[in-house]
Amino acid sequence: MFKKVLIANRGEIAVRIIRACRELGLETVAVFSEADRNALHVRYADEAYLLGPAPSRESYLRADKILDIAKKTGADAIHPGYGFLAEREDFASKCANLGITFIGPKPSAIAAMGDKAEARATVIKAGVPVVPGTEDVGNMTNDDLLRIAPTIGFPLLIKATAGGGGKGMREVRSLEEMPALLESARREAESAFGDGNVYLEKLIEGARHIEFQIMADEHGNVIHLGERECSIQRRHQKLVEEAPSPFMDDELRKKMGDVAVKAAQAVNYVNAGTIECLVDKDKNFYFLEMNTRLQVEHPVTELVTGIDIVAEQLRIARGRQLSYTQEQVQFKGHAIECRVNAEDPFNNFIPSTGRITHSIIPTGPGVRVDTGVYPGFEITPYYDPMIAKLIVWGETRAQAILRMRRALEEYRIVGVRTNIPFHQTLMDSHRFMGGQFDTRFVEERFSMEAASEIDEAQAEIAAILATLVAHKETERSAQIVRSNERDTSNWKWVGRWERMHR
Repeated sequence: MFKKVLIANRGEIAVRIIRACRELGLETVAVFSEADRNALHVRYADEAYLLGPAPSRESYLRADKILDIAKKTGADAIHPGYGFLAEREDFASKCANLGITFIGPKPSAIAAMGDKAEARATVIKAGVPVVPGTEDVGNMTNDDLLRIAPTIGFPLLIKATAGGGGKGMREVRSLEEMPALLESARREAESAFGDGNVYLEKLIEGARHIEFQIMADEHGNVIHLGERECSIQRRHQKLVEEAPSPFMDDELRKKMGDVAVKAAQAVNYVNAGTIECLVDKDKNFYFLEMNTRLQVEHPVTELVTGIDIVAEQLRIARGRQLSYTQEQVQFKGHAIECRVNAEDPFNNFIPSTGRITHSIIPTGPGVRVDTGVYPGFEITPYYDPMIAKLIVWGETRAQAILRMRRALEEYRIVGVRTNIPFHQTLMDSHRFMGGQFDTRFVEERFSMEAASEIDEAQAEIAAILATLVAHKETERSAQIVRSNERDTSNWKWVGRWERMHR
């Protein structure tokens, strides 16, 4: 039974975990890099300790320093959040050896599902369908992969066996271009995960990316909390997630949910995890991977189920049974999450750095913002560009979209460029409104041109904000948020949406 939790992470997820711990009466310890001295999670925690310089390899990836701080502070549990050390089997093992509770799955489960090739082999034995690709192999040479590729068929994907987030992934259309792409994928995987191994997987064209949230305890209970639609992506990076999926029906949900539970049971999984699948146009689905950690997009599931996933993680780690049976999990309404990133959607989404000089966070019924930044906080180039998650809930998908439109219009971040205009344009898209998209939608059938023309009224707002914060880049930064204008009222828009779904 632990009493003090060290959060081995930063940003919004560290803040989220600290809040959950505080509500449960648990003390918290934050760790930070030189770049994060003034970060919000440092301010919120009961204690905070410096790890090292800004680069993650010298700070947040230093397992030895984190464990030393845990021992020094008497922290008897560590929550890794997502990214960094969250899916490192060796880190979870070291925690166990020191008598520190790792708030996550067992090292054996991380190992089984962390290596993509082993994960595929494991779920195949459990009868779970997988995307065709290289099977039961690891440490394959480029020559091996080049020989096997034609038997799988093009197009295909080169994927890193370790990690996730689109790192070490390359799309291959022909054998001729494959050698260079293999080398590129291996270099990126080695840099990101310290492991340059890759494998091959058939590219399912026109597919949707749908994942199921898993919860499991130490007493053999495993349930799922429904699906999340994650098909709105760019370069294999998720941008928007929603629950439930507009593509899903009750029969498919039951079938995929049962398979997700079976996949978790195959490795004796404990705590929170996610089974990710690809679903083709005919609703055939294939296991993609398992993320043995908390997901960035977990809030959409929390809003439609009413279950606090982080609090449940903490309860499970303390040896308690799940608070819910599968039959008790109820789904209500619709939730959408937009990842607000510090990047310029008008300039190929190049990362934006600088100091946030002014911000207005949207509020109101059904609106939630998870963030770790504030006015005065500096966005650096060292970490992921996501600075906030904007999540909304509505009784219906149409209401959730309208609420997201309103929240995006209210959201102001001045000092850096953000992708808020991208999200505004997406919410205006008829294909998105109609649920007619797949994983290639953003890259192949979406344009930012509609957002590039900012009206005179918005230019005036930008000028006022520029004067207010006295920053030479303020006007440019403020102009990225535009007022929503349509040729019809919201009531007419809702009517159109409802007619599309009759």
